[in-house]
Amino acid sequence: MVMAGLLAGCGSDGDSKDGATLTAYVYGDDAVKVQQAAVKEFNKTSDVKVELVPVPGTDYVNKLRSAMGSPSAPDIFFNWGGGSIKPYADAGQLVDLTSTVKNDATLRDGFLPSIVAAGGLDGKTYGIPMRGMQPVMLFYNKTLFAENELEAPKTWEDLQKAITTFKGKGITPFALGGSDKWPELMWMEYLLDRIGGPDVFRRIQSGDTSGWGDPAVLKTAQTVKQLVDDGAFGKNFTSVDYGNGGAPALLNKGKAAMHLMGSWEYSTQLGKAPGFAEKDLGWAPFPTVAGGVGDAANVVGNPTNYWSVNARTKHKDAAIAFLKAMAAKSYSKALVDNGDVPTTSNAASMLSTSPNPQFATDQYTMVRKAPDFTLSWDQALESQYATPLLTEISKLFAGKSTPEQFVAAMKAVK
Repeated sequence: MVMAGLLAGCGSDGDSKDGATLTAYVYGDDAVKVQQAAVKEFNKTSDVKVELVPVPGTDYVNKLRSAMGSPSAPDIFFNWGGGSIKPYADAGQLVDLTSTVKNDATLRDGFLPSIVAAGGLDGKTYGIPMRGMQPVMLFYNKTLFAENELEAPKTWEDLQKAITTFKGKGITPFALGGSDKWPELMWMEYLLDRIGGPDVFRRIQSGDTSGWGDPAVLKTAQTVKQLVDDGAFGKNFTSVDYGNGGAPALLNKGKAAMHLMGSWEYSTQLGKAPGFAEKDLGWAPFPTVAGGVGDAANVVGNPTNYWSVNARTKHKDAAIAFLKAMAAKSYSKALVDNGDVPTTSNAASMLSTSPNPQFATDQYTMVRKAPDFTLSWDQALESQYATPLLTEISKLFAGKSTPEQFVAAMKAVK
């Protein structure tokens, strides 16, 4: 199927309505069934048909890169916004959807503004949301908190109190899959937002590497070092990973009290420890940091995934019509039934049918009220910056570099 997609190309079935197609690449995982149903429904009434090409997740980025550099590039493709599409935007390969969204009521009013903005570049819109939101949240073991007469931390002082209390009981305050590197990134993202506000990273994302020299970045790195030195993550977090369930198990077995993780942690726990997920798993926003200028309602993570349109498509109008279908109530309902929280403005009324209505509603409210939603740094930045970033963060957490060395190393990446 992948090869068929590679050979199909941009509207290559002809310009006539009969047999005309749009090739759409999508990340091939369990959630693709929602997009398959949407394509089937769209094709019932559209003269130009959409041919969906699921590409295995591990191959997706490379397959897309290869296809976009060939004559057989897809008309529409799944992406993460931000840095994941920057090479294509720079090469003029994307349709600028800014004016289209502004002038079309369905697209303009159909999605949460912070989500649409988070996936763009330089103030321009290149993608339309097509899957659920994935904010990073602070998960915690409600039983452990109740036994120690604690509530989910709202301030940094609350968090430090919880660290001291749990350490005193021989419980690791925070589970952390340090061997995977990316879970550590979430701490940096939230701390920088709370300390310096979202504009600090936005400057870096725009290509100004000197932004790593902002005082808020150093303060963030120093705060991370303090957490590590205080034993917030235990002693062996560098050998714990998320992928094989190590970090989630620490939380559901009561060996760790908290876990900073993307909203998919709920479904992960539901699959691995359903009893714990249903009774003992709590969630809360990331706490404020004393002296910080970031809004306490700001969110970081993966806002959602997006559909972007190839500038070379022969059927731009049909492609945009397909993108508009992502705002339909029926599509949002399908996402909810799959356990996702849609980024559409009409989603709130549907969340009662979610596998966990309270979690879905809290998650949706958090994102809807967020003044700013910062895209995960490793998705926001191009790989030439994201790869060394993960390496340097890992070194910082492991105590192999100082906060000052972290800053110097990132400023030097070109």
